Amino acid sequence: MRLDLTLYLVTDPRLCARHGLVETVVAAVRGGVTLVQLRDKQASDEELIDQARRLKAALAGSGVPLIINDRLDVALASEADGLHLGQDDGEVAAARQALGEHAILGLSVQNLDQMSRLDPEPLDYLGLGPIFATATKPNHARPLGFDGLATLVAASPLPAVAIGGLQAEHVGRVRTAGAKGPAVVSAICGQPDPEAAAQAFFNV
Repeated sequence: MRLDLTLYLVTDPRLCARHGLVETVVAAVRGGVTLVQLRDKQASDEELIDQARRLKAALAGSGVPLIINDRLDVALASEADGLHLGQDDGEVAAARQALGEHAILGLSVQNLDQMSRLDPEPLDYLGLGPIFATATKPNHARPLGFDGLATLVAASPLPAVAIGGLQAEHVGRVRTAGAKGPAVVSAICGQPDPEAAAQAFFNV
């Protein structure tokens, strides 16, 4: 599955409730989303597996990969295209071994200390942030801003997306800092028209 980090959608169950999870994601993909991460911290594994299977079916033929946030067992059971791990969500090398060589594997990095300690070999990309404070992820690390993002990108051995409070008007600064694109939650999931909201990231 091709890895394209141009516009990375991270789902939020509360924000997707207006249109429904599958409908929100499908509309966002029509608008240009290139990668989808299923994230729901409250759902049980069984609920998340069901959500992932429904999303995978809806995305079939689109070329857009579906990856799972944090939960390796869910990624394996749902036959998702990959997994995204936080710093405390498990061993990267073990995840790669379980997923196989063709799955997409990403890791969140918040600072230069974490960057200096990572092994890039099992990974495909990094998620760098938060750029701004964001309500969709409580207790997040200190915001980086675009200067901090540029510093982390410069130190990164892998392609990266920027995440944390980003809107369409920030695309230029994200790319200038060296990231491949923004990863967004509320800028698409929380909007009346997710397709138009995604398209807005290409019209700046």
